Amino acid sequence: VLIDVKLLTLGKVLKTHWYYLYQVEDNTDIIMEGALIARDRVGVQDFVLLDSHTSEAAFLNNLRKRYQENLIYTYIGTLLVSVNPYKELDIYTVTQMQLYRGVNFFELPPHLYAIADNAYRVMCSEYNNHFILISGESGAGKTEASKKILQYYAVTCPTTEQLQVVRDRLLLSNPVLEAFGNAKTLRNDNSSRFGKYMDIQFDFKGAPVGGHILSYLIEKSRVVHQNHGERNFHIFYQLLEGGEKDLLCWLGLERNPQKYAYLVQVSDNLAISLFCAWNSLCRLGRCAKVFSINDKNDWKIVRKAFSIIDFTEKDLEHLFGIVASVLHLGNIQFEEDSNGHAIIRNGTQIKWISKVLSPLNVDLAFYARDAVAKAIYGRTFTWLVNKINGSLANKDSTRKTVIGLLDIYGFEVLDTNSFEQFCINYCNEKLQQLLIEMTLKAEQEEYEMEGIEWEPIPYFNNKIICDLVEQKHKGIISILDEECLRPGEATDLSFLEKLEEKVGDHAHFVTRKLADQKTRKSIDWVDFRLLHYAGEVTYCAVGDFSLMVFQVLCNSKNGIVRDCFLLSELDSRRRPETVATQFKNSLMSLIEILMSKEPSYIRCIKPNENKEPGKFDDCLIRHQVKYLGLMEHLRVRRAGFAYRRKYEHFLRRYKSLCPATWPHWHGPAAEGVERLIKHIGYKPEEYKLGRTKIFIRFPKTLFATEDAFEIRKHLLGMIPLEACWRGVLARKEAKKRTWAVQIIRKFIQGFINRKKPLCPENVEFVRLVQYKYLMKLRDHIPRNVLDKSWLQPPSILEEISEMLQKMCIRNLVRKYCRGVTPERKVQVTNAWDANWQSATYAPFVFLLIQAPYSQYATPVVKYDRNGFKARERLLVLTQSSAYVVEMAKIKQKIDYATLKGISTSNLGDGIVVMHVPEDNKQKGDVILQCEHIFEMVTKLCMLANKQNLVKVVKGR
Repeated sequence: VLIDVKLLTLGKVLKTHWYYLYQVEDNTDIIMEGALIARDRVGVQDFVLLDSHTSEAAFLNNLRKRYQENLIYTYIGTLLVSVNPYKELDIYTVTQMQLYRGVNFFELPPHLYAIADNAYRVMCSEYNNHFILISGESGAGKTEASKKILQYYAVTCPTTEQLQVVRDRLLLSNPVLEAFGNAKTLRNDNSSRFGKYMDIQFDFKGAPVGGHILSYLIEKSRVVHQNHGERNFHIFYQLLEGGEKDLLCWLGLERNPQKYAYLVQVSDNLAISLFCAWNSLCRLGRCAKVFSINDKNDWKIVRKAFSIIDFTEKDLEHLFGIVASVLHLGNIQFEEDSNGHAIIRNGTQIKWISKVLSPLNVDLAFYARDAVAKAIYGRTFTWLVNKINGSLANKDSTRKTVIGLLDIYGFEVLDTNSFEQFCINYCNEKLQQLLIEMTLKAEQEEYEMEGIEWEPIPYFNNKIICDLVEQKHKGIISILDEECLRPGEATDLSFLEKLEEKVGDHAHFVTRKLADQKTRKSIDWVDFRLLHYAGEVTYCAVGDFSLMVFQVLCNSKNGIVRDCFLLSELDSRRRPETVATQFKNSLMSLIEILMSKEPSYIRCIKPNENKEPGKFDDCLIRHQVKYLGLMEHLRVRRAGFAYRRKYEHFLRRYKSLCPATWPHWHGPAAEGVERLIKHIGYKPEEYKLGRTKIFIRFPKTLFATEDAFEIRKHLLGMIPLEACWRGVLARKEAKKRTWAVQIIRKFIQGFINRKKPLCPENVEFVRLVQYKYLMKLRDHIPRNVLDKSWLQPPSILEEISEMLQKMCIRNLVRKYCRGVTPERKVQVTNAWDANWQSATYAPFVFLLIQAPYSQYATPVVKYDRNGFKARERLLVLTQSSAYVVEMAKIKQKIDYATLKGISTSNLGDGIVVMHVPEDNKQKGDVILQCEHIFEMVTKLCMLANKQNLVKVVKGR
């Protein structure tokens, strides 16, 4: 049934692929090998199976075939290649999540959920940490991929009502980070302008219990400048569009984004007015309103998220105040006074900000204004991430396992590549190095585990490029630090000269001065070029490579600003780190984190620049394949064997190709596979046999085997057999349903006629009721004579139940009597014949209880009133008096009429005092200790008819 459900679901998702529905092996073989049948039409689902694995054209052709059939996911081994479809696909439902849950990696078609589930299952079984690295160009679908993975864990992981809060915070941290860190670009309407690494923490049961987020290199320059057709960060537009009227009034904002220079890139108030008028006529500046983005609804989601992740109203007041202040900063305009200093003529915006910039010339004043805006926003974003981390933190000190999600910028090559592109590409260089090293390590470990000789794989080691950027005292970042922090005036050209002096002889570094005649024409005098693993990138050294330290905002009344700009930074005598060094150090920390975890990789590809569904731009995708290092990864993965499969699965699929293994092989699977491949005619150089798997070196060998299997399947009449078999199953199912209907009808008739004498209409119902009652009674039979409980019978079994109860009691009495030994019988007989007062009372308390003149007897310890010496006695209660007895002698008699009170302790010591007057007839109070104090006191009160005499004393 499970297999049928999976097949039906799979058939719905991949309804164009008839070949998935005509397999009759188990579901593993159906999916793993299913795509091999129609590989000419839809390609292979693992690039490792490409014959021309070194050909970019073959790679692109396979990707195109699958994309045209809405198969957007393809593997390279365990790496997932994802192509953005730019349309909704019905492959992210809860049904799909359940389909991939707990299934082995290659059992179903390539999917994001397979990567997520594999990481989760291995983490739970091996109790180690994992990370999933998601990379690609802007617009390739990285952010959506990370959200889908988070949703998968939220739906499929075990959770409780308490952990539901953690799950909601993990999910709702995304809208907040997207509002402050994402923006519309030319390539993507919701582009992440920062790198994000999130650790999801799981307890020993596999339930998510917390998280932690690290952010990298937010694009602060976007705060003050955007390219034509792009927008600033979403939060500015969300606040203006969705913010409450009172909030906007308090912040001094208007709903029109066109009135803010940082949102429309206009530099004076007159120009803003002209721009608004022109926009209304010419319909320009439409990027403030984006068709695919609903800022008003997004604002509501962000506000709800803030309430769930523990932001107070004071936090939000300060946070929105900062956002508004950045907008007001952008509208400050400077003029030059007679001394050449920048002054502010119009003070409208000053009341909304807390600082006036120190005297500078006009150009520097604008630069300083923008620098302050960028610094405030950048540090506020860091504060926001830390605040979210506080909400996600799990206080439990027990050990937890984690799955990390790294959503990082892809390799970028723009017309003008600035400092930010330099950092982004350096990050990708390091991650490419990590990917190749970990892939090689995983390959080598599998070969060693299977007992196959490891052959060293040649590959391009990009460590030489990483060293060029990060090496101490010699790398580009170290040279940048020296130039920014040395005494005297540092310029962009002096930085370029220093680079030529120190790294000019490096094979991967070129400037106009160092280039040959042909290359020189493509490099400007202020540019330098790096030869990355993915290609050549020319960086501009103007402007972005200088350092500016802000010594303001430390005494702000805004709590967030005070937290972001600490006075201790001004007092510190340590040399401040440049942005490049900070990024390098944070990247090194990230690499250390990733090296300590088991990796999974997702490479996202954008199929075209226009976000059109179905359009496949070969040139653009070839560019991304190169920059994502996919061909290099494929080459490393294919350097050994193209295909590897467990013996059991390989034999189960292809056993029909060999008479010795068909229809059943009864020996070890490894021997069966060896017999099978010898019969097929595999050559020694085409395969290796490991401890648990067969390794096939060439895809053509596998494809030939698959083609032979297809021919064999048709010769055996597998498809007609399948139809016959489905008919057999359907008839079986129909027969079962008919039988079920008849039984249900029969028992309904029996219930209606249940009170009539036995007849054909009710006999089966009555028999079932009897059976159920007897089976239930079996577990509720009394265990001793004193147990008077009995299971209540249904009305039709009352007479039988009464008979059974009598039989049960007689059986219990008989069993008890049989258990009395002959010696015990003699003792009882002698004790009964003699006077009970002269008998040894301890073993025969039950006789005193049954005697007509006694109602109750129990052993007690009596304490003397003088010296409190303990003496063992028997307390006997009769209808009129209580007796304290020693052997055959009555030591004390207490008439109930003289009983003045009964005191007990509230402790568990069993002490009871019977208060009686001290006279000729009575000896005074009796102090006793009894193990059955509740029973004894209750019986005494009932016989004396003095229920109100009991007093419970607190303490000793």
